[in-house]
Order: sequence, then structure tokens, then C-alpha cells
Amino acid sequence: MQIKGNTFIVTGGASGLGEATVRELVKREANVAIFDLNEEGSAAKTARRGKSAHTMTVDLFEFTIKVNLIGTFNVCKQVAQLMANQEPLNEDGERGVVINTASVAFQDGQTGQVAYSASKGGVASMTLPMSRDLAPAGIRVMTIAPGIFETNMTAVMNEAAKAKIIKDAIFPERMGRPNEYASLACHIIENGFLSGEIIRLDGASRLGKL
Repeated sequence: MQIKGNTFIVTGGASGLGEATVRELVKREANVAIFDLNEEGSAAKTARRGKSAHTMTVDLFEFTIKVNLIGTFNVCKQVAQLMANQEPLNEDGERGVVINTASVAFQDGQTGQVAYSASKGGVASMTLPMSRDLAPAGIRVMTIAPGIFETNMTAVMNEAAKAKIIKDAIFPERMGRPNEYASLACHIIENGFLSGEIIRLDGASRLGKL
């Protein structure tokens, strides 16, 4: 499907990888709604792009599962219903694409990441069955599992941990950049044969204990 003129929802779009994806989609003339816990950041970033702001809020382990896994499922459910009711967008009969964000932590979880890894593992595990469930409606489902990226989350890491990440990187020897995530998301949108797959975006790195 094409990006220009179509509407996309970006969860976590107020910062980091989500914000980069919003910027790239808007640059390609898409309509974008931002869902984020950071209401002020979401509204401000959307308003600066001349759009009306759309935000979503969510009222430890249970909180992490609710936000990362159940939140992802609920958004997929609601959006899939809307997609299924619209006219096909191309000759394949495609009506939309869902791109979820997991994390390499679903396979390479660190100390203290039990909840986070479990939540992202759930997102990754939904990919194939969800793509099969939604295929009759002409909806594709993909998941990106990013490695360590330059975002607000990594900005607060101590320098020793950052140095170890860069030292252990295969190539390139650095953290990922948000625009690289956004570029992959846009490629998935445009490549109609991608569905039911998890793509690790990590420069071939496999995280040991940090």
C-alpha cells in the first residue's frame, strides 16, 4: 500500500522511535494520529504538524503487561475493525497493515527485565497468528524488534553500559538511530508481501549481560 494520503496510528509517537516514524510518515504526506502516555508531548507534536491531536492514556509487572501487551492488542483490535470495513487500497485487496513494536529483549532480556521481556515476547508471539487471523480481511501484520537505539530510554543509561553496548556491537559500532526504525516501518507499509514476520533491527548484535 502507498503511504501518501493514507492514515496511520503511531503508538508511543511522542518520542523516540515512534516520533521518528511520525516525522517520516508526515514527510511522506500521510495523516497521523499519535497515541502516547505523554499527552502534552503527543498533542504538541501533532499540533506543530498542523493536525488535530489524538492521544490515548493508560490508567512493575502488571502495569508493564497492560501497557506493552494488552495495550498493543487493544489497539490492534480496534484498528483492525476499522480497516476491515474500508474499501481495498490496491489490486491485492489490501485494506491496511499493522506494525507492532517488540524489542530484542523478547529474546535477549537483561537482568531486571522480566516484565518488559515478557510483554515484548507476547507482542512478538502475536505476529504470525494475528496475521493469519486478519489475512481474510486483507490486513497484514508485522513486528519490528529494535535493538539498542538512541532514544530517551537510552539517554539515562550510565556511560559504562553505553560503552559496553557500543563495544559489543557488530556493525556499525553504534546504537541504532530512530530514522532507521522509521525507514523500515515505511518499507513494510510499501512492501505488500511482508506479513507475519518479526524483523530484528539490531545490526546483528546479540546482547549479553549488561
